[in-house]
Amino acid sequence: MGRFLAGRLAATLPVMGVVAVIVFLLLRLAPGDPAAILAGDAASPDQIAAIRARLGLDQPILTQFLSWIGRLLHGDLGASIISNQPVAKLILERIEPTLALATTTIVFAVLVAVPLGVLAAWWHGTWADRAVMAVSVLGFSVPVFVLGYLLIFGFAMQLRLLPVQGYVSITEGVWPFLSRLILPTLTLSVIYIALIARTTRSSVLEVLGEDYIRTARAKGIGETQVLWRHALRNAAVPVISVIGLGIALLISGVVVTESVFNLPGLGRLTVDSVLARDYPVIQGVILLFSALYVVVNLAIDLSYLLFDPRIRY
Repeated sequence: MGRFLAGRLAATLPVMGVVAVIVFLLLRLAPGDPAAILAGDAASPDQIAAIRARLGLDQPILTQFLSWIGRLLHGDLGASIISNQPVAKLILERIEPTLALATTTIVFAVLVAVPLGVLAAWWHGTWADRAVMAVSVLGFSVPVFVLGYLLIFGFAMQLRLLPVQGYVSITEGVWPFLSRLILPTLTLSVIYIALIARTTRSSVLEVLGEDYIRTARAKGIGETQVLWRHALRNAAVPVISVIGLGIALLISGVVVTESVFNLPGLGRLTVDSVLARDYPVIQGVILLFSALYVVVNLAIDLSYLLFDPRIRY
């Protein structure tokens, strides 16, 4: 176990290095000049050049990259070009709404999708199975922003049951906190429910045909116990894998959802920084998302030990 952990942690270093290089180069090669945005439309070329020199953007790309990497190795993500605040401070100020939305989305999607997938496999070929599959296809087909605006129109503007946008910390009350996360969570969780439900159905359906399931039934074990304790446990490895895959989709989904519902999280920070060509902030947020994705996948690999006794590290 110790060697496995050490090996996986060591393997993350090249991954993060490649991510850092790609992000840095893509931002520098993309059109747009943060110095021109800072200077304004009425600025002269000399004023723009002076701002570029002050920000270090007039230096060769290799020099800029080595300077950034050097600060990064010392735990310094740099300072925002626009606000001149430390990137780490901006991330800490915005991380709470994003973590809250991501957590509620994953929990809600798993609690809904896994039972749907299990029941669809159990009722294979019936109208219930076809209904679950139809809902899954619909979940993949509807764009996140379209669903978000539909929910806002129905539940916030027409029925006036929930707030349209914004975020309230849980320290100000549980219901104010949850009421502003219900619509974003529903919007963002639809695609994950579809993905997890389809994978759960396929995996459980495959397991239900195994010999040990027939043996359990022959021993007189109840169908409910066979389904939830034997079939689902042995079908859990693909389900866990697809939940980890959903983390990658969650990153892009958070950006769109936070923009639709005006949540002041990392997704909205990313959009604002891209529009302002705020290189240090964009680099810091993307590196954070990449690190979280690597950590989640490491946790999923470790969880295989709990569900698949054939795996030994």
